[in-house]
Formats: sequence, C-alpha cells, structure tokens
Amino acid sequence: MLVLQNGRTIFERYANGGSARGRWPIFSGTKSFWGIAALAAVHDGLFKLDDSVSDTITEWKNDPRKSQITIRELLNQTDGIEGASRLQRTSIRDRNAVAIRLPTFAEPGSAFIYGPSHLQIFSELLRRKLNGRATTSYIESRVLHRLGLSRLNYKKDAHGNPLPATGFELTAREWARLGELVLGDGNYHGRQIVPANLLREAFVGSQANPSYGLTFWLNQQSRKLSGEADMERMLDLPWESARWTDVCICKDAPADMVVALGSGYQRLFVIPSLKTIIVRQGSNAKFSDAHFLRLILGL
Repeated sequence: MLVLQNGRTIFERYANGGSARGRWPIFSGTKSFWGIAALAAVHDGLFKLDDSVSDTITEWKNDPRKSQITIRELLNQTDGIEGASRLQRTSIRDRNAVAIRLPTFAEPGSAFIYGPSHLQIFSELLRRKLNGRATTSYIESRVLHRLGLSRLNYKKDAHGNPLPATGFELTAREWARLGELVLGDGNYHGRQIVPANLLREAFVGSQANPSYGLTFWLNQQSRKLSGEADMERMLDLPWESARWTDVCICKDAPADMVVALGSGYQRLFVIPSLKTIIVRQGSNAKFSDAHFLRLILGL
C-alpha cells in the first residue's frame, strides 16, 4: 500500500512478498492508460469523442445499431456490444477482427456492458487512424514514456494487436504516476500530456452508468447519499442484472474521487480535493472499498 499527499509519501508498506521495486499486475487498471491515450489522440486531431465509429470502421456503416455508436460510447462501455471476456484468450489470433464482428445486445447508450470488447474495438479504430503506425508506439510516445514508464506487457495477439483491457504490471509508485497526472490536470512534472478540459471528459459518467466515465470509475453519486457498491461483485453479475444508478464507491469519500480499478482488488484512488493518491496492491484478498477508504481517510 502507498499513500501520497501533496506530493509527499504519507505511508508505504509492502507485505506477503511485495516490494517497492516489485511490479504487480494491475489487470483492468490498464484501461485507464488507454483512456488517457484516447484523449491525447483527440488533442492530436485524430478524432472527436462524439464521432461515429463507423466513419472509421466502415464495415459498420449499414448496421442499424453499430452505425450509431460513438467513440465516447466505446470508452464508457455503453455501445451495447457484447462484453466478450473471451477476447483475453491467447488462442484468438486477431482480437481486433473478432471484436468488430461481435453482436450488439442493446441500443447504443442504453446499457453499461463491461468487458474487453469496447477497448479492443477502439484499438482497431486508433490503428486505422494512425495509418500504419502501431498503437503501442502511440501510447508509448504520447503517454507512457512521458510518465517514465517502459517495458510494459501488452499481451499482443498473433497480428501484434495489444489487449488494452488488461496486462500492465507496475510498481505502486509507477501506478501512482497516473494519479499525479490526474492531480496535475493532465500535467505530469511540467509536461502537459493532455489538456485539462479534455481530461475532465474522462470524469463524466453516462446515463447508463453515472459511476463510470471514460475508463475511470467515479464517486460523484456520493453527493446523493447513494448506496455503496462492491464494483467487482457488480461486474460479476450478468449485465442485465446490474443496477448502476444511485450507487457509489464510498458515500463518505469526496465526490471528486476517481478510481482506476483492477480485478483482485487492485486499486488506484485519486482524490483531487485532498491532493491524495492511494495505491493498493493485492492478491485476491477481498475487502470493502468503502470501509478501506473510511479507515485511510479517518471518516
């Protein structure tokens, strides 16, 4: 566990074989790095968030549902497409090709369906926008290297397509750099990686799930004294059964808290109003986000 406040280390401790230099899988925490890359691409003029995906993935042009999907809906997982956890299998030789052929389960914008498919489709869109340049080269030059991160695991398929939904392994301090970027309004140690106004787009929830922005989890509904949810348990439910309105991560934590969340209870909590970053690494030991935050923040 690592706690930083006002740029200073408040607490740092490793147990059960962990260490300050040991890289640990962050699983779906990987998504948030690709979310930042998407915003960088918007700033670079490659596309706009509300552009139709079918403008680039033209195979979708004649599909009544897919032709309506926007890039924003891919990033907040409300495009209505099957989540398709099977895309993580190493046996799939071309994940991008499989992802763009997946069926839709709901009208675009009407449902939150969590899974790797949405960012896999985004990866194909970005690949086409880059005109042959590798998407991994883009995220490295625009985001990762500027955060001082290198030698990351992309879980590439046989065609070289990365798996944006998972894969990165980072030390606690390396993961905390993403939190520093958030606290810096898109600036990391004097380098503006994304403009502040674009970064704020990542922290706007959807109507289908107000607790999820563009690859980041949100605590905004805590203002309404919402019920607290175990996000990982909710994500294990069939998408039709999960109810995302009127729930939050911790009703006592600040409403501006944003979270990069990985399975096995890997967490990066960022609280701008407290200038605080909290990293928790774990090995499938279940815990309550809300109780943990109340202990840490003295709530």
